[in-house]
Amino acid sequence: MASSCSEAPGQLPQDVYDTVLPRWRSAIRNVILKAVECESPVLARMQNRFRNPWLDVYFLYTSSLGTHTFFMIALPILFFFGYHDLGRGLIFVLASGIYLSSFVKDLVCAPRPFSPPLTRLTIGTHHLEYGFPSTHSTNSVSLALFVFGHVHRAYTENSAMSDLAYCGSCVALVIYVISIVFGRLYLGMHSATDCIVGVALGAGVWGAYVMVCDTMELPCTIVPVCLLLVHFHPQPVDDCPCFEDAIAIISVILGAFVARWHSVYAGVDDRLLQTVMPGGHGADWTFGEKLRWCLIACLKVNVGIIIIFIWRLLAKSVLHLVLPPLFRALALCFDLPNRRFYTPATDYAHVPTENGLHPIPSVIDLPSAWEVSGVYAEDTRGGSVKRRGRGTTTKQDLGKGMIDVTEHPDCQGRELENGKGTTHPGAEVKHYDADVLTKVVVYAGIAIFAVEGVPVLFSLMGWGIKPW
Repeated sequence: MASSCSEAPGQLPQDVYDTVLPRWRSAIRNVILKAVECESPVLARMQNRFRNPWLDVYFLYTSSLGTHTFFMIALPILFFFGYHDLGRGLIFVLASGIYLSSFVKDLVCAPRPFSPPLTRLTIGTHHLEYGFPSTHSTNSVSLALFVFGHVHRAYTENSAMSDLAYCGSCVALVIYVISIVFGRLYLGMHSATDCIVGVALGAGVWGAYVMVCDTMELPCTIVPVCLLLVHFHPQPVDDCPCFEDAIAIISVILGAFVARWHSVYAGVDDRLLQTVMPGGHGADWTFGEKLRWCLIACLKVNVGIIIIFIWRLLAKSVLHLVLPPLFRALALCFDLPNRRFYTPATDYAHVPTENGLHPIPSVIDLPSAWEVSGVYAEDTRGGSVKRRGRGTTTKQDLGKGMIDVTEHPDCQGRELENGKGTTHPGAEVKHYDADVLTKVVVYAGIAIFAVEGVPVLFSLMGWGIKPW
C-alpha cells in the first residue's frame, strides 16, 4: 500500500509544527526529529542486510501480540475463568502503558522513520499514528515484567513451579520482548529512540503498579481520574488516531474497577464469582469429566466474546442515535468542549452508520485490521520537491483539520494548549463529537460485562467460574 504525506502523521512542513505547537513541545519534537533523521538510513541498511521472507512473516505476526486487539480478546477470558486479580493487574499495566504512550505521541507529534529509505511493514493502520514512543515496546515490557513478577513469586514463595518451568518461563518472556521490540526496528515502524523510550515507559508503568496495586480500587478516585485523562489528552497537529486508543483503554480501566467495586460491596463476588466449573474432583478425572469440562470451557469463551461484541454493536448504534440531538440541545445552553478534527453535533444531522472510531476492531472490523501492508512513501528529497517534514507551509499541506497558520498567524500554539483548534473549513468529516462519549460508554460497558456481567451469567447457568 502506498503512503502519501497526508497519511503519514508528523511529516508536514517543519514550520507548521514550529508555529502551531507551543514552544516547549516544538523543542522536544525537534530533538526527536533529529534522531529519526539520523536513524532512518541506519535502519534501512539493517533491513537491506537482514531482511528475508521468513523474518518478515515472523516479526509481522508476532507484532500482533502487542496490539490492543489481542489484549481486548485475551483479557476477558481471564475473568471468565476466575483469574480476577491477574486480569485487573494486566488491565492496569497495559492500559496505563497504552494511554501514556498515546499521550506522549500526541504531545510530541514526531514522525516514524522515513520510508524511503527504509521499507515499512505493518498489520492494520498502526503506521497512521505518530512514532514516538513505541506503544508495542511499552506493552511488551510492562506485560513481561508483570508476568515475571507472578512467576517469580510462585517459584520463590509458593514453590509452585519447578526449576525447569521457571527457567522456561523466563526464556519465553525474554523471547517475547525481543521479538516485539526488535521487530519494531526490523519492520521499519520505529526508531531505536522510540523503542528505548517505550521500554523505559513500560518498566516505569510496571514499577508504578507495584507501588499502588493495593490502593487503586476506589471508584471515587478511578472515575474522575479516568474522565479527566480523556478530557486533557493533548491536541495533536495531525489527525492521529492516538486519542481513539486513549479513550478506549481509559474507559476499560473505568469499567473494570467500577465493576470490581460493585461485585465486592454488593456481595456478588462471594455468592457467584467463586463457583467451580463442573468436572471431576481431586486428581483423578474420568474421560467423560474431562470432555465435559473442555466443552464448557469452549462454550464460555465463545459465548462471552459474542456477548461483548453484541453489546458493542448495540450500544454504539443506540448512542449514535441519542447523543447528537442531546448535544445539540445542550449546546443551546452552554458551550460544549470539542476537540480538533471532531465535528460538533450542531454541524451534522446524524452519525453515518458506516462511520465511527475503531481503535479496537469489532468482529466485523477484523478482516481490515489484519490486512498486511508494505508501506513505501514517496521520496520527497531532491529536485523541486521538498522532503517530508521540511519546506514552506501551503494550503494543501494544512488540509484535513490543520490549523491554517497563514490565516491565524497569532495562534502560536494557544489552540493546542487550551484544547480549541481551528479546523480547515473544507476538511472531509472523519470524526464526530458523539463518537467520544460513545466510546467511553461502549468500552466501559465491555469491561463491566467482562469483569462482572458475563461471569455472573455463567455462574447462574451452572457453568461455574474457577476452573477447579
